[in-house]
Amino acid sequence: MYRSILFAAIAGFCLFRCEISPAATPNFVIIFADDQGYGDLGCFGSEKIKTPNIDRMAKEGRRMTNFMVASPVCTPSRAALLTGCYPKRVGLHEHVLFPQSTKGLNPAEHTIADHLKGLGYATACFGKWHLGHHPETLPRQHGFDTYLGIPYSNDMNHPDNKRKSRVSSDDLWRNPNSAVKYWNTPLVENETIVELPVDQRTVTRRYTDRAIEFIRENQKKPFFVYLPHSMPHIPLYVPEDAYDADPQNAYTCVIEHIDAEVGRLIDTIRALDLAENTYVIYTSDNGPWLQFKNHGGSAGPLRAGKGTTFEGGQRVPCVVWGPGRIPAGTECDELMGTIDLLPSIAALTKSTLPSDRKIDGMNLAHLMTGESGETSRDEFVYYTSRGALEGLRQGKWKLLVKAPPKKKPSAKLKTDTNLPQRMLFDLQADVGEQKNLADAHPERVAELEARMKELDAEITANARPPWTK
Repeated sequence: MYRSILFAAIAGFCLFRCEISPAATPNFVIIFADDQGYGDLGCFGSEKIKTPNIDRMAKEGRRMTNFMVASPVCTPSRAALLTGCYPKRVGLHEHVLFPQSTKGLNPAEHTIADHLKGLGYATACFGKWHLGHHPETLPRQHGFDTYLGIPYSNDMNHPDNKRKSRVSSDDLWRNPNSAVKYWNTPLVENETIVELPVDQRTVTRRYTDRAIEFIRENQKKPFFVYLPHSMPHIPLYVPEDAYDADPQNAYTCVIEHIDAEVGRLIDTIRALDLAENTYVIYTSDNGPWLQFKNHGGSAGPLRAGKGTTFEGGQRVPCVVWGPGRIPAGTECDELMGTIDLLPSIAALTKSTLPSDRKIDGMNLAHLMTGESGETSRDEFVYYTSRGALEGLRQGKWKLLVKAPPKKKPSAKLKTDTNLPQRMLFDLQADVGEQKNLADAHPERVAELEARMKELDAEITANARPPWTK
């Protein structure tokens, strides 16, 4: 009897040790920029913007060059990242939330933070949330132990989004005091507004300060930090020491400031001797807001930007860093997306996801670590910024079926604008989506359109409701 009890105790202790061993509980940091384009990092081809810290991450880690977000705008994209689902599956596909919105991410959803908190991780979110500003939908209802950040975009005003600035972006940049004069965006700690308006000149640095503080406090246990920066979403602001008064350099200043803050965070992880047990993922929520020109970014070789289902709207830069875990100086051109992070993180922690719900993400951890793996993503569904089904990626092929314009057909147009426009691209040969092959491959178009509708029908039939007030 005594020997049985002793054996059980030893076995239980070993199991406990296995659960908390560094090999099974690596730390995770996800840095999520806002509206940063594919071409806005040195390691992704920018010749103007200097990003030495993120470039070093790439040199010591892995560039993911075929990395997708599930929506070309904020709220749906963030919902997909945290839940591993297409936004339509969790009811947050119909554009972005505003200060007057009455819905948000349902607390019944299982997020990355929920999953890691269940494994004993300390969890924190510092930055732009944009998944509901009501107390029932803020980060602490979704697995995060603590939160500091803005609840929606930095161009939105508390409490009803009225009294918005009509000053030009260039004039706002020339007057840094406009950060607190023309905007009324709140800074929230946990569920309480602690600064109104938030000083957007210093907020990027303050998010990083809190992330560094949190890592220091939790260095002896596994941690997850979600760091969704407010920038470079307009309006653009930086602290005085990073400021160049020329508005033509506004966007460059903001990205270079974010890069410097990433450097501070990585330096902290190194100094605490946590580098070999930490994954840091740097990416963006969607493509660049091109209409703002010198206040918006670049999609590099990709077509279009934010708000579109062209690659420039949804293919984003992604760098994965983890010395000893990620192969240095490598790149991966396999298809992967933010919806795959939750199941991949579960695999990296040797844990299983709940079986009571469908998610769309796949375990593609091997793509991050450079190891061999049997699973791969061959398909990806495209939804518009308003949540309408618009396309399918399958292998190298991408089909977009764009609805006809709502305006009356112009007499000058020879084609029937009442018909949907079908675009077929070979992304392997034409990543810039310049050559429409739809007429040359009608069978392929028909196959992809049928499959696109089939996948959407399943998502629609099994969609779960958002939280509503």
